[in-house]
Amino acid sequence: MPRLPALERADLPEHEELFASIESHLGVLPNSTLTMAHRPEIMAAFADLNQAVMGPGTVDAQLKQLVALMVSSAATCRYCQAHTAHVAHDRGVTEAKIEALFEHQTSDLFDDAERAALTIAEGAGHVPNQVTDDQFATLRYHFSDEQVVELVAVMSVFGYLNRWNDTMATTLESSPLAFAGDHLQADGWTVGKHG
Repeated sequence: MPRLPALERADLPEHEELFASIESHLGVLPNSTLTMAHRPEIMAAFADLNQAVMGPGTVDAQLKQLVALMVSSAATCRYCQAHTAHVAHDRGVTEAKIEALFEHQTSDLFDDAERAALTIAEGAGHVPNQVTDDQFATLRYHFSDEQVVELVAVMSVFGYLNRWNDTMATTLESSPLAFAGDHLQADGWTVGKHG
């Protein structure tokens, strides 16, 4: 059960343009957005930041979703794991690659650049942060400075969302819930407090 109820979309017609935009990008309007709507200026500011980070940029959209999935997995935010896996699949990442995320160092489904980014995301998702200088040097070998900033921004945006959704016990929507149930349970995923 959520610790703070999401507001009803129908009661917020003044935000419908924003809601429709978010829904078109994610395939669902997240309950996290409707909970942030208790403070519309925070909701709108976060939506702008999220679009700047997760929208078109210098890093492939599929890799950004895998990085978001990895950082959320390391932080054990079940809500964000479900969403990022679902969106990654919608953006063309194969089910096999999503299911092999934790074998990114050894699986031939990942190239060296992806391994470097996912290793940083995994370390960044832990508290305290476990990213090493050597790992960061490997990341910089594969990515430009602009791309490194974008990748770390993805990790940081999801750090915010991981803490938001775990603290609020945000209720998970049906489509990401179904996808996670089908593809993440082998790695220990459960809906937990988000059901």
